[in-house]
Amino acid sequence: MSSRALRQPLALRITSATFLAVWCLVAAFPIFWIMVMSFKSPVDAFSSNPLNVIFGPSTRAGGNGLSLLDIIFGIIVIWATVRIATKKLPGMVEAYSPAGQKWVGWVIGGLALVLGFLVTFFAILPAILDVLNPMLGPLGRDIIGLTTEHYKTVWVERGFSNNFKNSMIVTTGVVVVSLTFGTLAGYGLARSGSRLAFAILITALIFRALPHSVLVAGYLPVFISSSEWLAPILGENAPTLYGKPFAVIAVLVAINQPFTIWMLRSFFQNIPAELDEAARVDGCSHFQAFRRVIMPVMWPGVITTGLFSFLLGYNDFLVTSLLLDAQNQTMVPAIAGMFSRETTTTDQVVAVAAAVSITAPLFFLVMLFQRQIVSGLTAGAVKG
Repeated sequence: MSSRALRQPLALRITSATFLAVWCLVAAFPIFWIMVMSFKSPVDAFSSNPLNVIFGPSTRAGGNGLSLLDIIFGIIVIWATVRIATKKLPGMVEAYSPAGQKWVGWVIGGLALVLGFLVTFFAILPAILDVLNPMLGPLGRDIIGLTTEHYKTVWVERGFSNNFKNSMIVTTGVVVVSLTFGTLAGYGLARSGSRLAFAILITALIFRALPHSVLVAGYLPVFISSSEWLAPILGENAPTLYGKPFAVIAVLVAINQPFTIWMLRSFFQNIPAELDEAARVDGCSHFQAFRRVIMPVMWPGVITTGLFSFLLGYNDFLVTSLLLDAQNQTMVPAIAGMFSRETTTTDQVVAVAAAVSITAPLFFLVMLFQRQIVSGLTAGAVKG
């Protein structure tokens, strides 16, 4: 069939492009706007004039701003970071990762990239620009008001770093447990054609459809009385699990596990069973064939499923707000608490800065693993 026959009509192309542009604007505008607000003084952030929010005259009058040189160098650093993450890092991971352990290369490479960006953007670059700006006249004069005091307030004075640590504990636990059991269960169910396997999948789907509040209510008495149950084993030192991250990890894994099993099973079904048979002929056991032959092929699917598991634990509000005490609270409930209290405009901008902060890890994850995510989604959508 010729390419001309496959070409869409002009009206359809214009309609599709318009719809896509409107959707991108609607989706991206709130994130862009609160990000701009988080770097302004309260007077500028809540100004009725949108230009004041963007250019921040009151913020600039307070001695906080960016020059044209600052903006140019900042864009260069961000562009270089994105290019390294998308173009250079995958090749370096392929070249220097230990054999059969590519995930180690991704972890080390990702951490090195994030650390390098933070040091360059927030330490080296400001030191260089502080020297260059006074020497370059108009190029070094502030044109946009910008201040990072709200981020310093929320991370240092308000202890938001502790909420970030708790979020990382919860999300890491959810991802590790969900993927560990999900890969084993998904592989077994994908290679089994029995009715029992089908019944297990249907049961998991029904379990996934339950409201989260039902699971929380079911687990709550267990966590509250856990010290009594564990006393015969641990004695007087038996802990109460209510309010601790372990309780949230257990509930979120229960919520997420059916999804991971279904998704990973679809990925395993796309891997020919002949690979298992060839590995068995070469002397591998079932588990060795799974670990050495199947899993290296499955990494895009595992990364994609792991990202969805990460998002569940990272963005959860209901379970974390009900099961965690104030000391172990994660970021999302903490931000909701900041917004719900009667506060001054300064406190509200601090809360906005906290809300913007939680998007950074998601941005870096998607940027680092974009190829694997696209490959995994494609593999899970097409059979063969």
